[in-house]
Amino acid sequence: MFPVIEFKLPDMTCGHCAGVVSQTLKLADPSCKIDIDIAARTVKVQSAEDPKDLAEALSDAGYPPA
Repeated sequence: MFPVIEFKLPDMTCGHCAGVVSQTLKLADPSCKIDIDIAARTVKVQSAEDPKDLAEALSDAGYPPA
């Protein structure tokens, strides 16, 4: 079982944003599990990928973690 990484994404404000975030994470790790809370602006990712790589992918997509 892979660790759960939580990111706070202040720029994720709507369903479209959540979709981009989800798509970005799936491109980085197609087998990851994602739990998005738009109201809290957080995303929890269960992934074997390095958290730094996931954070970089999110930043590149326009959603830098806080």
